Amino acid sequence: MRFGRWKRLSPISFSQAVKPIISAENLSKRYQIGAREEGYSTLREAIVRAVNSPLKRLRRRAADEMVWALKDVSFEVKPGDVVGIIGRNGAGKSTLLKILSRITKPTTGAVDLYGRVGSLLEVGTGFHPELTGRENVYFNGAILGMKRVEIQNKFDEIVSFAEVEKFLDTPVKRYSSGMHVRLAFAVAAHLDPEILIVDEVLAVGDATFQKKCLGRMGDVAKEGRTVLFVSHNMIAVKSLCSRAMLLESGLVMCDGNVDQVVDSYLTSGSDMAATGIIPDDAPRLWGTGEAKFRSVQLTDDSGHSTTQLYLGQPLRVVLSFDVLKEIKDAVFEVDIATLDAVPVTFASTLDGGMPPIHLPVGCHTLTVEIDVVLLPRQYTFVIAINHVEGTTVDWIERVCDFTVLNVAQSGNDSYRWTSVRGYVRPVAQWHLSELSEKSNSQVVAEDVPVGG
Repeated sequence: MRFGRWKRLSPISFSQAVKPIISAENLSKRYQIGAREEGYSTLREAIVRAVNSPLKRLRRRAADEMVWALKDVSFEVKPGDVVGIIGRNGAGKSTLLKILSRITKPTTGAVDLYGRVGSLLEVGTGFHPELTGRENVYFNGAILGMKRVEIQNKFDEIVSFAEVEKFLDTPVKRYSSGMHVRLAFAVAAHLDPEILIVDEVLAVGDATFQKKCLGRMGDVAKEGRTVLFVSHNMIAVKSLCSRAMLLESGLVMCDGNVDQVVDSYLTSGSDMAATGIIPDDAPRLWGTGEAKFRSVQLTDDSGHSTTQLYLGQPLRVVLSFDVLKEIKDAVFEVDIATLDAVPVTFASTLDGGMPPIHLPVGCHTLTVEIDVVLLPRQYTFVIAINHVEGTTVDWIERVCDFTVLNVAQSGNDSYRWTSVRGYVRPVAQWHLSELSEKSNSQVVAEDVPVGG
């Protein structure tokens, strides 16, 4: 079995390379369910344990179940590609990234990587807890193969991005998870790796930090470097990536245009886009798990569920959710997007003037009325619960699709054009100014109501 061939090209040969920068061939990874780690032990202890209980070991291993986290995964990534890797929890995404990052070995298959790899898979990956933040920047850079002078040239930029200046000389074991992520991402993204691998760990940070990281990954991509991005946030995947791979039960189900692959993912496995009912295994952005959405319903004036609205009809949205752990500062967001994930508008409880909401444990519903005139198209909802400082509690995309008709409820205000331009019709007041000549040298404008 080959683990793979790990090669680094010079900057000149990298820029001129015609071969893929990543090539995976029949990658498979098998895990033993129920196997327990023995922990660290001396050679003498290991020999004594093997002699005293060989049959016990064999019986336990025979009873353990084997599961394939990846099965015969093959793909190529060209230099400069930005690839989103998507799939439900347990699909094999993190296992694949761990193999590409040389953290774990495949059971079968091989992978070739040409270039320096920067990866961020788990909070604090590559950091030594006893070292300070400053020392870990140099330590992590050395792991990536950077020379000390290269790290020094990037040091101020890394610290500024991570926003940990006050704690730079504090051991990272005292860092919060958010501080860990900020510094780890800053190191991985700023030390010029040819390949940047980022897992869902970014969801640990708040919304502002996530946006900052996505911007940095976009900059890395524009520089011609290769990015592999795992996320449950389909809007982020679509905005950042041109290609996506969909994993399911360790297999590559789709690989190609990001819009097509994301649409296949969002419409597979459940009918929540059609019904608004959210199953437990629905694709979610990583959240704290303190609460989970159960359904989203669009209702008419009589309170009946509907999937069609007249032009100009206000939206009345009912959110049902379970609170598993008390939340004292919840903020709700309801985003409206097109079916291909183009953001249209959104409503937030904070923007509505409400203070953060206290949510006791139990089942709850929240109703919001959104007064916006959407043009005739198909739309969907993106819903989220956050803590007031920005930490995601739960996030669901592509739930409860609906259509806005080109006919108004009154019948007098229908959409009259053959093509739809834009998404929202603004409220506009039109005034016609009529020019009348009072004298040879003076012209006065008089307002005349349109249609008067």
